[in-house]
Amino acid sequence: MSASRSTSGKNITFHLPRRSLVIAAIAFGVGLLLFLVVWLSSRNNDFYKADPAAQTPAQVAEVVPLPEPLAAAAGSSDMPDAKAPPVNEEKPQLVETAPPPPPAAPAAPAAPAAPTAMAPSDRPQPIADQSPPPSYPPAALRRGDRGTVVVRVDVDATGYPSAVTLIQRSGSRDLDRAASDAVRRWRFQPAQSNGVPVPGSLEVPFDFTPQ
Repeated sequence: MSASRSTSGKNITFHLPRRSLVIAAIAFGVGLLLFLVVWLSSRNNDFYKADPAAQTPAQVAEVVPLPEPLAAAAGSSDMPDAKAPPVNEEKPQLVETAPPPPPAAPAAPAAPAAPTAMAPSDRPQPIADQSPPPSYPPAALRRGDRGTVVVRVDVDATGYPSAVTLIQRSGSRDLDRAASDAVRRWRFQPAQSNGVPVPGSLEVPFDFTPQ
């Protein structure tokens, strides 16, 4: 077999050998045979089976459900078992309590005792509205000083103190000074002799007791 081609007015001829044609025919036949074998074998494969969505209800019903999960064994969890609340347990109740009373204010110290009244004829007498008791010294009160002070006061004929003397001390200078200073500011009814005012003296006790 030969083939010819014209190029620029000239004929060029190609000669194909007969053996090449035979080989080409055999290869074509073998390829066709392989195609048939593959096609026949694929008909029995699951590749062309229908989609599961196209299955009939009867086929779907035949599906076996999965078994239920097993119950957890005792002690398999670290979490403590929940316990039911006791039936008779009392519920907490709100109890209203009254607020505690405010602390009581500290009591004021007791005023020293007023001077003892004497006989109006032979001794001078302190005038009630002009003889206030001594005040408790703050320093002595903080220290808790206490005691009895006895003061002797000399009164002239006009009712004014002329001299003040400590007869009994309390052991605290502040208390002794408070008693003496208070008596120096007093006014007295002077002593009388035959109805005439005369000088006289009087002892006045003071008790200092903090409360």
